Amino acid sequence: MRQSLINKLCCPFDKEDLELKIFAQDTSGNISEGMLTCKHCKRYYPIVYGMPIMSPDEYRERMLEAPLLERWENKLEGNAVEDFKLISDANV
Repeated sequence: MRQSLINKLCCPFDKEDLELKIFAQDTSGNISEGMLTCKHCKRYYPIVYGMPIMSPDEYRERMLEAPLLERWENKLEGNAVEDFKLISDANV
């Protein structure tokens, strides 16, 4: 995914802007792994192999995303994930 694409994306639920966290880039600077997060509803959308996964909650599978979240745990800056939302550990 090109970094400039973030300016064209919004949260599919509430149409708010998304925050981008880059975890890995290829040699040409394209994002290969990362996470988009909606500041308003706190939903997260993983970027896997350069593709943002922005499916509705009912079509997402926690078991498929669990390995990614485990691998990215140290990059989530103390936040936890619950019901496809990024929440701070203080709120758990």
